[in-house]
Amino acid sequence: MAKSLGTHLLNGVRGTLIGTAETVPGISGGTVALITGVYESLINSAGHVVTAVRLLVTDLLRGKGLARARAELTRADWGTVLAVLVGMVPAVLVAARVIAPLVEHNPTESHALFFGLVLASLWVPYSSSGRRWRVGDYLLALLMAAAAFLFTGVPSTTVDPHPLIVMAAAAVAVCALVLPGISGSFILLTVGLYLPTMEALNNCDLGYIATFALGATIGLSLFVKLLQFLLDRFHHLTLVVMTGLMAGSLRALWPWQDDDRTLLAPSQDNLVLCIVLALIGAAAVITVIVIEHRIKARAAHDASVAPEVRPQTNDTVVQ
Repeated sequence: MAKSLGTHLLNGVRGTLIGTAETVPGISGGTVALITGVYESLINSAGHVVTAVRLLVTDLLRGKGLARARAELTRADWGTVLAVLVGMVPAVLVAARVIAPLVEHNPTESHALFFGLVLASLWVPYSSSGRRWRVGDYLLALLMAAAAFLFTGVPSTTVDPHPLIVMAAAAVAVCALVLPGISGSFILLTVGLYLPTMEALNNCDLGYIATFALGATIGLSLFVKLLQFLLDRFHHLTLVVMTGLMAGSLRALWPWQDDDRTLLAPSQDNLVLCIVLALIGAAAVITVIVIEHRIKARAAHDASVAPEVRPQTNDTVVQ
């Protein structure tokens, strides 16, 4: 069924939110995609594209033509993907100029806002697994949370932005883009490439951007098929892991920490403001969740009460 203009516009807004999140260290674009209800559609579509590229190369070398690659491409949800990209790309460029400096100059307040946002969003993977959580699930989530907590406590460093290093960092960071929990921007910040990447975007450094894009493409092609497989075969356990990673990554958004990422006690100077901002972030997520729930409920209701289409006849009644 063709999607309405309103659906495409809504997916564009989702893309804008995802792109904005990716420029903020500590927030994963995958988290926002999960909150807004397009995560699995995007992962499955990316998986089909990766498979299509592989089939294109292998089938051309074997003289088998383009049929299998073309068929695989048609399985992707292009309506959703393109609408999300239309919203995401300009959002990344704008947020690199606006949001990133705002976070840099107001780290405590901005982290408080995002802390509340991610904390409330834990409900999404927790409730979307389709199965009831057992003791083993909680233990696995706790283990993943501990791993994410330790990783987000690693102090940032500085490296020379050599093309090979940029490619490797991009390959790892893009995995965080599609995996809710760990932020791609946070990984770039940890290895010392966050500011160079933001500067390259702001200055339109095409060489750096092309190198980064190549690394991201390689990383995405290797990781997205694995994630697609896990969601298809181990949906519940995958979402359990995602929940744990998101919970542990909250350390990166704790408002009070020093430059070495050592957690500090809350400051009395801005405690009330930070609490208010955290509540605002949580309220924003809850609003999005409620809207998504109502949209899905309305779509299900419309599908269930859709009138049957009956063929018209030209029969006349003979009196």
